[in-house]
Amino acid sequence: MFNSKSSSSEKEFTTGVATIVAQGTEIKGNINSKGDIRVDGVLVGNLTTSSKVLVGPSGKITGDVIAQQADVLGAITGTIKVTELLYLKGSCQINGNIYAGQLQVDATASFNGECHMGAEAVSKAPLASVVDIAKEQVNAAANDQ
Repeated sequence: MFNSKSSSSEKEFTTGVATIVAQGTEIKGNINSKGDIRVDGVLVGNLTTSSKVLVGPSGKITGDVIAQQADVLGAITGTIKVTELLYLKGSCQINGNIYAGQLQVDATASFNGECHMGAEAVSKAPLASVVDIAKEQVNAAANDQ
C-alpha cells in the first residue's frame, strides 16, 4: 500500500519538477540531478544535470556546471559544459571556460575565459580545474564549524 504511493510520487517528482536553490540558501558540495535546476542562492561545488540549469540574477556558482541547456543571469566561476544552448543573459558574470553546442550572449553579459563551440568541443571539454578549488572551500568551511 505505502510502496505504491511512494512509487507514483517519485515518478511525478522526476517528471516536471525543478530543484530550486532559493535565494538566501548556500550549499557547499556537488549537486547531481536528472531534472531541471534553478539556482538563486549560492553553490560552492559542481552542478551536473542531464536537463536544464537556470542561474537567476542572485545566483552564484563556484564550480563546474554540466548540463544539456543553461540560462545564466547570475555569476559562475568555473568551467561550463552545455551540450545544447548556453544563453548568457542580462548582466551575468562568467569567469571560466565555456564549452557549448550553441551560444547566445546578451550585450550586457560579462565573460572572461575561452569559448569552444560545437559538439566535438563539448565532448572533449576538460573539467576539474575548479573542482579542486571547490573542494578546498568546502573543507575550509567544514573546518570553520
